Amino acid sequence: MADEVLAVLKASPPRRVLGVGTVLTLGALAVYVALFEPPGHPGWTAFLIVLGLTALWLSNKMRHATQAHLELTGSELRSSTGEVLVRVADVEQLERGALAFKPSNGFMLKLRAGSDAGPRRWEPGLWWRMGRRVGIGGVTPGSQARVMAELLTQLMAQHAAERQDKR
Repeated sequence: MADEVLAVLKASPPRRVLGVGTVLTLGALAVYVALFEPPGHPGWTAFLIVLGLTALWLSNKMRHATQAHLELTGSELRSSTGEVLVRVADVEQLERGALAFKPSNGFMLKLRAGSDAGPRRWEPGLWWRMGRRVGIGGVTPGSQARVMAELLTQLMAQHAAERQDKR
C-alpha cells in the first residue's frame, strides 16, 4: 500500500499551452519592444531585454517542468521523475482555502519542524518548495488537486493516529 499510487496530478494540456504561451508571449514582446521600438532611455531598453530573456527562459523551464506529473502514495508525494517532494509523515498542515498562500488550483503543505524539507526549488506550473512550505499546483486541474488534497488529509490523520498509538 505504501508504494501504490493513490492519486496523480498532471498539468492539463490546455492550461499548459496557455501558461507557457503567455510567458513566452511576454518575453517575445519585451524583446521586440526593446529592439524595434526602444524607449528613449538606454536603462529601459536594458530592462526590457533582461525581462524578455528571463521570461523566455522561464517559459522553457515551465514547458519542461509540466511534462512531469506528481504522484501521491501512502507514504510520500513524489514527482514522476522519482524525486520525493515530501513524506506524508512530515506534513504538519495542509492549506487550500481561498486566502491561503498557494499555487493556483492547488494547495500548500507546511512541514514539521525538524523534518528534512530539502533545498529551495521551483518547478513552474507544478510545484515549489521554500523552507518548510511546499506549494502544489499551478497549471493543474483543480479537480485532481482536490482529490489529492483529500487523500493527503486522510493519510495525515492516519499518521497522526499511529504516532499517538506509539506514545
